[in-house]
Amino acid sequence: MSEAKPSVATPAEAWRELRRGNERFVAGQPSHPHQDVERRTDLANGQTPRVAIFGCSDSRLAAEIIFDLGLGDAFVVRNAGQVISESVLGSLEYAVGVLGVPLILVLGHDACGAVQAAIDSQAADAAPLPAHIRSLTDRIVPAVRRVAGVAADAAISAADVDAGYVGREHLRDTVHKLVEGSEMISDAIAEGRLAVVGANYRLREGRAETDVVVGRI
Repeated sequence: MSEAKPSVATPAEAWRELRRGNERFVAGQPSHPHQDVERRTDLANGQTPRVAIFGCSDSRLAAEIIFDLGLGDAFVVRNAGQVISESVLGSLEYAVGVLGVPLILVLGHDACGAVQAAIDSQAADAAPLPAHIRSLTDRIVPAVRRVAGVAADAAISAADVDAGYVGREHLRDTVHKLVEGSEMISDAIAEGRLAVVGANYRLREGRAETDVVVGRI
């Protein structure tokens, strides 16, 4: 699999551009780059995104808006609760190995419905979740139990668990699984061609706050 030359030279430069875009969004002064007819035409025969973003499917977490990006700027992968799966790993490996992105941003957020569902699922009287939803929430449950500090078979009261802490623990788990689950991604990090950043998005403020970094930025 041949690798493309990234449109941004370094992970640090890519992260700096994302932060600047988020600052414009927070200030209510987005520039809406790369959203015109010329950009659309230029991209018809190929793409060289500056970043891969793996985030939650929550409707309030539109990455291109949060970071003031346009067409062709970001390779975006999303699912409920930003949980690692084979399809996610494959998509992100494509972004790194074929498109040559220098940065993967894993984006979580506060008040996440998937996180809350995972917490609620551990109550003694919790109703069974549909199988496909449970396949997502089960991957968040380890973070729930670490935050709650209870044994694997003990019931949990949702009122006793801070969903914000669970979300942050789950974000770190996701970054760890991403790096550990892909030899291509871990090799690119070791070679300095790639960094992975885990960030939490604050819904009210509109700000993405850095939580964990793997690689050099």
